[in-house]
Amino acid sequence: MNQTTSGIRWTIRDVEALPENEWIRYEIIDGELFVTRSPHHKHQQVTGRIFADLDYWSLATGLGEASIMPGLIFSDADNVSPDVIWISRERLAQIADEAGHLQGAPELVVEVLSPGKTNEDRDRLAKLKLYSTQGVHEYWIVDRIAQRVEVYRRNEAQLVQVSTLLGSDRITSPLLPGFAGEIARWFAA
Repeated sequence: MNQTTSGIRWTIRDVEALPENEWIRYEIIDGELFVTRSPHHKHQQVTGRIFADLDYWSLATGLGEASIMPGLIFSDADNVSPDVIWISRERLAQIADEAGHLQGAPELVVEVLSPGKTNEDRDRLAKLKLYSTQGVHEYWIVDRIAQRVEVYRRNEAQLVQVSTLLGSDRITSPLLPGFAGEIARWFAA
């Protein structure tokens, strides 16, 4: 379930004043508050498998770190928690604050879609635009229901879709030399 509020421009301070609840995620995109319940356990399973692949590769190469649901603070009115990110060690040193939040864009962002038009629009439209304007190099939109991954890469200052991968495909990235994720394994029952 996703709930948005309209007519009010939300900021980080407003969200910090809300009661903490581990089952609720608050995100702000262009001043609009998105309130989302904890996702379906299959959503979490897919997220965990993607993280595990990226984390294993990161540990083997030492080139960066994968993280699950980090806080990304782009501005007072843009504060999100994507499902998975990958960030190089150099970039992490530049944008991490003392609280462990990232005050800028990681190189790779992964969002696993939750069912529903509002949720899909948030990830396919609002977050795509946000990540594009903030300098994310690559964005994967993972659809666990359709079992496909849409890959967006930076081209001339914006993220553009370069491929759609299905269960039999492997995902690679110029950001991650030698990485190859098995799409079918991410969606295995």
